[in-house]
Amino acid sequence: MSVGLLAVVDDILTAALKASAKTAGVVIDDAAVTPQYVQGLTPARELPVVWKIALGSLVNKFVIIIPIALLLSAFAPWVLPFLLIIGGTYLCFEGAEKVTEWFGVHHAAAEEEQKTEKKLVFGAIRTDLILSTEIMLIALDSLDPDFGIWLTLGALVVIGLGMTLLVYGAVALLVKIDDIGLRFMKSTSRGVRRFGARVVAAMPAVFRVISIVGTVAMLWVGGHLVITNLAETFWHGPYDLVHVITHAVEAAGPVVVWLADTAVSFVFGLILGMIIVVILLGISRLRNRNQPVSAAH
Repeated sequence: MSVGLLAVVDDILTAALKASAKTAGVVIDDAAVTPQYVQGLTPARELPVVWKIALGSLVNKFVIIIPIALLLSAFAPWVLPFLLIIGGTYLCFEGAEKVTEWFGVHHAAAEEEQKTEKKLVFGAIRTDLILSTEIMLIALDSLDPDFGIWLTLGALVVIGLGMTLLVYGAVALLVKIDDIGLRFMKSTSRGVRRFGARVVAAMPAVFRVISIVGTVAMLWVGGHLVITNLAETFWHGPYDLVHVITHAVEAAGPVVVWLADTAVSFVFGLILGMIIVVILLGISRLRNRNQPVSAAH
């Protein structure tokens, strides 16, 4: 009996590891995006807020995403590609919005100034819901269809726990590195003090790099999800373009093929996201124009 149980656990862990590898892009995105929600908080509140977001992420995965995903895969599997298209489009929009902010276009600045800790946590959990949905759906799609409901559930639970620990453990470490640097600066050793000062001085640049990596990952992952799932539903055009480009560089090796695939997904995600940003900005400006008119009436 124990040997059979060990074999089942081994099957679940093996499947979970293989499926997790395909979610790497979204996991990088999640780990890169989340630190922005604790920037500006007092050091004493950083870890409690990360803990609250991590708990919200677990609720997202185990109360909302996994049950719904299993029900849909059992009774309406045709819905899953459309959900991935919607989620991928949202990631493209978020990424494009961040790119426009780099060039001085700010969105809802007044709201940002008045955000409380509760609103920050809610916003982070809402973003996590999208990213966690992508992680779990990609993982579910990567599992063997003949795996069985209980083995599938076991693999998803392992992936959900593992990804949450990985992402929010990394986030907790990132947001406390500057505090670690400050402690080093109080050391009696001159070399340790210098190292601590360099750590503290480097953190703003580290967070900028993380923000850029997160944005690129959003656009790449979002674009890839939309392209792949459009091909599975009703439009093969973008997928065929990717195939033509990757086939043209196939002789250069798998790394170049992957880079070409990623670059096309990124560009597609950026274009799609920019289209949505422009539409929403246009709607927002029309509303702002009409506000004084309606107030006058």
